[in-house]
Amino acid sequence: MNLNLLLLICGVLLLFCVFANRISDRFGIPALLLFLGLGMLAGNEGVGKIQFYDAKLSNHIGTVALIFILFSGGLETRWNDIKPVLIRGTILSTLGVIITAVALFICSYYLLHMNFEVSVLLSAIVSSTDAPAVFSIMRSQKYDLKSDLKPILEFESGSNDPMAVLLSTGALSLLSAPEFNTVSIIIDFVLQMTLGVAFGLAIGKAAVYTLLKIKLSYMGLYPVFGVGMALLTFGLTQSLHGNGYLAVYICGIIIGNDVFLYRRHLIRFHDSLAWIMQIGMFLILGLLVNPSELWNVFFISLGCSICLIFIARPCAVFLCLYGSKYTFHEKIFISWAGLKGAVPIILATYPLMINFPNSQFLFNTIFFLVIISVLFQGKSLNFMAKHLRLYKR
Repeated sequence: MNLNLLLLICGVLLLFCVFANRISDRFGIPALLLFLGLGMLAGNEGVGKIQFYDAKLSNHIGTVALIFILFSGGLETRWNDIKPVLIRGTILSTLGVIITAVALFICSYYLLHMNFEVSVLLSAIVSSTDAPAVFSIMRSQKYDLKSDLKPILEFESGSNDPMAVLLSTGALSLLSAPEFNTVSIIIDFVLQMTLGVAFGLAIGKAAVYTLLKIKLSYMGLYPVFGVGMALLTFGLTQSLHGNGYLAVYICGIIIGNDVFLYRRHLIRFHDSLAWIMQIGMFLILGLLVNPSELWNVFFISLGCSICLIFIARPCAVFLCLYGSKYTFHEKIFISWAGLKGAVPIILATYPLMINFPNSQFLFNTIFFLVIISVLFQGKSLNFMAKHLRLYKR
């Protein structure tokens, strides 16, 4: 494709996505769903006729986008808000993901009679609450919820992706090479999480120390410093076998909760960058799917969504929050806010990259499941909060 034409299309799509937020606000349709729709519309079966089937490139673009989305989410997360929910949020983002995956596997394999390998991968891939979806919907709607509902949802969604990534890659390794040692997965998980927390804290503290000690020559360099720190944190942590996603999120929290010159300017820039990354990621993922193939997985995706929303996610929430201060209505809302988004679609590209059996079917199923989750759960969050009387008066 001609470079000028490609740039023109990119510009038009970005502007469409910008104004799509107005449509989202007016009609209550989650913006993320509109971004996906525009990507599908621009794809090979849409009006744009863009032929794009590169799962590896999509995976890489999604990884870069998630780095900046999580970093921005960390910058805007106030430590005083998440401190009271740190323990319960951590339990939800680790044990809760495992419980969700196990419960969904039981439902998909024994109730829906899905293929064993597909059931395992599907359960692992969609087990986490999606950070971009939660950050976007919760913050755009300006929910003023009671108790610590908003902090625990944002903290859980920002910190549970590492567990989903580990479960997904571990499941794929086990299915691809049955001799793969299960014990090594557990050791790998502990190592990744420990190094992720350690590097996130250390690099975040070093970044703050640098900003306090060294005054940069121009205001515009502060956001560039943030970009560099986000990439450095992820790259260094991943290279040393830690979890870069967790490290980036923690690094963002450390930097965002300190006081330094042009702090607000840096945070605003990264908020805009996160929107660009989010739009680009959903557009690319929309291009990757053929809409005509989705109807073949409609009923199985619907069945998986029902099991996930009404069985797997509530089981995880009620077990992980057992004995906590949260009321029954608050647990119901936390269960309902277990949105799925770009992360499961990105993880679903891993089987595509290695041509795993039934990988296209798995990808389409997860893609449709995400659409159902964002449309059904995302659109009804406001209604659920009002119905459960969780808004502050």
